[in-house]
Amino acid sequence: MNILLLCPEFPDTFWSYKHALKFVGCRATQPPLGLLTVAALLPPHWGKRLVDLNVTRLTPSDLAWADYAFIGGMVVQRASALRLIARCRAAGVPIVAGGPLFTSEPGAWPGVDHLVLNEAEITLPLFLADLERGQARRVYATNEFADLRASPSPLWELADLRRYSLMGVQYSRGCPFQCDFCNVTTLFGRRPRTKSAAQFIAELTGLRRAHWRGPVFVVDDNLIANRRSLREELLPALIQWQQGSPKTPFNTQVSIDLADDPSLMAMMVQAGFGTVFVGIETPDEQRLVECGKRQNAHRDLAADVRRMQRAGLEVQGGFIVGFDGDTPLVFQKQLDFIQHSGIVTAMVGMLQALAGTRLHERLSREGRIRGSGSGDNVDGSTNIVPTMGLAALQQGYRQLLRQLYSPKPYYQRIRTFLREYGSPATRVRLTFRNLVAFGRSVLKLGVLGKERLPYWKLLVWTALRRPSLLAQAISLAICGHHYRKVCEMHIL
Repeated sequence: MNILLLCPEFPDTFWSYKHALKFVGCRATQPPLGLLTVAALLPPHWGKRLVDLNVTRLTPSDLAWADYAFIGGMVVQRASALRLIARCRAAGVPIVAGGPLFTSEPGAWPGVDHLVLNEAEITLPLFLADLERGQARRVYATNEFADLRASPSPLWELADLRRYSLMGVQYSRGCPFQCDFCNVTTLFGRRPRTKSAAQFIAELTGLRRAHWRGPVFVVDDNLIANRRSLREELLPALIQWQQGSPKTPFNTQVSIDLADDPSLMAMMVQAGFGTVFVGIETPDEQRLVECGKRQNAHRDLAADVRRMQRAGLEVQGGFIVGFDGDTPLVFQKQLDFIQHSGIVTAMVGMLQALAGTRLHERLSREGRIRGSGSGDNVDGSTNIVPTMGLAALQQGYRQLLRQLYSPKPYYQRIRTFLREYGSPATRVRLTFRNLVAFGRSVLKLGVLGKERLPYWKLLVWTALRRPSLLAQAISLAICGHHYRKVCEMHIL
């Protein structure tokens, strides 16, 4: 068999970093980890070819070579996935599809020949066995969750790593919390499952053998969900692995209660973690209870953010507007909290109800669902009927984005963050790519950009106050350029 692994294109979103990647000469943030793992589950003697439409084109010769096309993706890739399916069908290539996009909406894909849903470690072997007997069914699904200690290392050799700005690896799946708008527990369960530390280190070592020396994103939805394994197994192994060579910088996703554990934060920083994404959602405690995010309630969220920043962790935050109890006052509350906390990267989205969530079930019963959620956090859309009224929600949302990502408040947040930021475990390496990025930032932001005055003020301020963080300040300025471009796309 020759298997063509196809990654649909991501639209221009908050997390695509398309406008920032131009500064470093990359085409996409990271290769498709799911497809590279699926490739490792296929028979080793089969031909395998990855076509990531975010970095390259799908050619007629690719389709002529393939016996099957495997398509994986997330909800935000829906439009590109539909185009891919049409091309494969036109070329007569049978299609196998899986991943969150197809698992969440299995009935929406009449053009797909085989749906291999849920976790591929369980369902893909069943499909392959039936395929060998010539009896492959259309749908393979399971209510079970995979043993990650049997999950293979991704086939990094299928991807051109030079096209990407970071790599993704996974240690655990599952989250113990039950936020009603989140589909993580639907997809992966509430009991966190982990790989072994040896497995995880082997994957990192494989990346080093592939000559990757850049940052690594640990893609877990909540890395600290299983604190015991993290503290006793993974972090000690990572700390040891980092010795004797330049440290690999890591970033990941955690829950806000990490701030309660100074020793765990210290271990994470020692292991190389420098950035964490936290779902803060809203500073309104009643709304947190309303959406089931009780782990964030009854806390001083701003103080939690500062504790993490001072420990050496940059906090990126996720925020939501449009909860049932929200009023037009919520937009100023969100702005004040984000500015005061120094959360430079603040992803603010309108509430969406994704298929499979408790929120979707409740609003369906109330007749308040309008189509499917886009999966794009900052496109200014929602598939629910908000109690505030759609016009008021959209108007307040657009104004909030304008205020958050216009140059003056954005650069103010960078300085607020840098004042609080403790000593990070890793430093930005002086590479040719980084020097080129700095030169392009000087031209694009410091000479031609609308933000040239705040840009130069930031560089001078950082050089005088926190000179060791100058590279970080430049990186955040470049990211701000991307955030503004994406926000302008949706608020004009």
